[in-house]
Amino acid sequence: RRSCVDAAQLGAVGAIAVGLASAVGALIGQRGANRASQSGAVLGGYSTLVDNLQEERDKLRDRLVENERQLAAAYAELASERADKTALQRQITELSSENTRLRAQIVELGGHPT
Repeated sequence: RRSCVDAAQLGAVGAIAVGLASAVGALIGQRGANRASQSGAVLGGYSTLVDNLQEERDKLRDRLVENERQLAAAYAELASERADKTALQRQITELSSENTRLRAQIVELGGHPT
């Protein structure tokens, strides 16, 4: 009789032990799932951050290219204006020299320059 009680008690203790082990396993599994979920969220957040940074970098690169284009156009316009200014200064010098020469000739011919 004692062996039946002992077997029943051992069965009950075994069932309790299996239940506790299952509960501990479930708890550990849930913690692992939470960690995996948090890890996935961190990796997802990191991926989003990297995507955002790359997008911002690309926008800045596009802006830089446009600024470089505008700068080149401004330099070209400035060079053109300088060439125009040089041409105008040359024309002013030539006309002033010609006026001086014409005045001198008018005086030589007995006239008065106006």
